[in-house]
Amino acid sequence: MSVIRVLDKADQVILGKRPQLKLSLCCLLAQGHLLIEDIPGVGKTTLVRLLAKSLGLNSTRIQFTNDLLPADILGTTVFDPERKSFHFHKGPIFGQMVIADELNRATPKTQSACLQAMEERRVTVDGVTHPLPEPFFVVATQNPLEQAGTYPLPESQLDRFLMRIEIGYPNEGAEKQLLKGEKRDRLIENMEPVMSPEDILKVQLVVEDIHCSDAIIDYIQRILQHTRNQSADQWGLSPRAGLALLKAAKAWAFIEGRSMVLPEDVQEVGVSVISHRLNRGEGFQGGVANQKALEVLQSVQVD
Repeated sequence: MSVIRVLDKADQVILGKRPQLKLSLCCLLAQGHLLIEDIPGVGKTTLVRLLAKSLGLNSTRIQFTNDLLPADILGTTVFDPERKSFHFHKGPIFGQMVIADELNRATPKTQSACLQAMEERRVTVDGVTHPLPEPFFVVATQNPLEQAGTYPLPESQLDRFLMRIEIGYPNEGAEKQLLKGEKRDRLIENMEPVMSPEDILKVQLVVEDIHCSDAIIDYIQRILQHTRNQSADQWGLSPRAGLALLKAAKAWAFIEGRSMVLPEDVQEVGVSVISHRLNRGEGFQGGVANQKALEVLQSVQVD
């Protein structure tokens, strides 16, 4: 299967991080957007570039800084003196795979410029709506909030990400291989695409048709209800979170080679889908949020 070949090839570049690679691919096949949160230098941007190259996607990169403006992302209308008319110049958001690097270094106003694009897959500038290319996949990287010069992502924007994952340090063996081996940039540069954008669109349609029984729907509903009956400092999951969990579970089942969703699929993607949606309070980031999400999944019985 092409999807497995993508994973096998990516595994040779990003060493020892197959679970993260698999979740990233799952997010794309579920037609979602991905947030990667971790400290600088663990391979966030490398993973994104690797995915773009192996999937044959036209990628654009936006380096978010505190002086970046919404027009720098979406594009702007300028006057053409030769044709004596205004024309829209597309911004970097018009890519099949948009790498939003260090998203939380931009101000909340600029971060919010991505909202309509991520939700509706189109942007409106000066009253004119422009559709975005297909497939459209935003992969944002975020530095921990403890680091200087970062702004917390608005809740509405966090909810636009189907999944949030962390990369983490490599294990000892993978790090040694990394230090002794060829540069990752060169490996990615020489890589041939394994899939095409057309292949991805076809697979996304197949994923939509993965069967999900009433028992699985009930299981997901129990997870949602459980989070809504917790302490006051924790938000309950929204219906959109439930839909995200269902979509991600279907994509995971497809990657596993099945045509139906099992409870294990929900559990495999559960932490990545719900951890960033449970609470927005300080001190509820990263590992703490993951632990809370894991406790939710462990507390809900599978019938």
